[in-house]
Amino acid sequence: MSYIVETMQNLIHQTAFFNLTFGNFIMIAVACVFLYLAIAKEFEPLLLCPIAFGMLLVNIYPDIMMSIEESTNGVGGLLHYFYLLDEWAILPSLIFMGVGAMTDFGPLIANPKSFLLGAAAQFGIFAAYFGAIALGFNDKAAAAVSIIGGADGPTSIFLAGKLGQTALLGPIAVAAYSYMSLVPIIQPPIMKLLTTEKERAIKMEQLRPVSKLERILFPIVVTIVVCLILPTTAPLVGMLMLGNLFRESGVVRQLTETASNALMYIVVIILGTSVGATTSAAAFLNWDTIKIVILGLIAFAFGTAAGVLFGKLMCVLTHGKVNPLIGSAGVSAVPMAARVSQKVGAEADPTNFLLMHAMGPNVAGVIGTAVAAGTFMAVFGVF
Repeated sequence: MSYIVETMQNLIHQTAFFNLTFGNFIMIAVACVFLYLAIAKEFEPLLLCPIAFGMLLVNIYPDIMMSIEESTNGVGGLLHYFYLLDEWAILPSLIFMGVGAMTDFGPLIANPKSFLLGAAAQFGIFAAYFGAIALGFNDKAAAAVSIIGGADGPTSIFLAGKLGQTALLGPIAVAAYSYMSLVPIIQPPIMKLLTTEKERAIKMEQLRPVSKLERILFPIVVTIVVCLILPTTAPLVGMLMLGNLFRESGVVRQLTETASNALMYIVVIILGTSVGATTSAAAFLNWDTIKIVILGLIAFAFGTAAGVLFGKLMCVLTHGKVNPLIGSAGVSAVPMAARVSQKVGAEADPTNFLLMHAMGPNVAGVIGTAVAAGTFMAVFGVF
């Protein structure tokens, strides 16, 4: 009888209920909210589903993220091995290759002025950097946090790993991906506040056709120019342009399909669950996380506003030929930010079609955020 009682007691004490803290229950609730947003509201479910589930798993069973050094048998937890791929910048780089293979760079090639709008939207990154310094973060931590302003999850993970800010990687990545998912909620009020109904209704001229030669040369030239100036951007910019070269060359269709479909989705699953698994209650529920979430929102709002205001300037200089709304797409949330520009423009005039015009600044924003990350790495002497 005593054997049965002892066995039952061991089984009961092995359940998670005896090991969870109040903080773990809070994070489980947050994970459930994220799952609701992903499934019921369809806020970027491809990102939020794996992130939320990783968050759920680590707060029920923390050992799933146990490192090899912490384990007693020399074997780490499953998601620890996934996380190493984030830390080593492998998964963010592969995500960029998939984005390149999926994205049409034609609008940017047809309208090179879009680069200026993409650059203007990076203002939020540098505003957040100085804000983070003011809140007590050291320079490298401030740089890692500030990239959230570009609304680019892979770049945020890449830079945090390169700058050795692994303790902040979880909050940074979750904040970046959360704001990417909430682009349709955060951006429209800012866009409407800074523009008039007349400006939002501006129709832009159709973009010129882009030749196949231009499409092939673009990724090659950008890689050479950007990587010669900032070699540290090669993992991101190089993979982005490689994916696009697959797409535009027309001779490696199988590689294009693999990079933009099967490989992309596999990487999203691994990256999302491992990022979510960095949000244990002990690591996530602290003042630094709150500061990061607030700074990320401010940075994203500043980046959106800067893009729209620069769009207004271009509207004035071109005598009303540029719709300022496309400037908001300069943040690198591809293609969500471009879709938001289209949606807000269509609300002012249902016959207005801004999507392709907004894709130019949107693609420029991806490149701009990678360049900003490379700039920080160059400043701090990190390779």
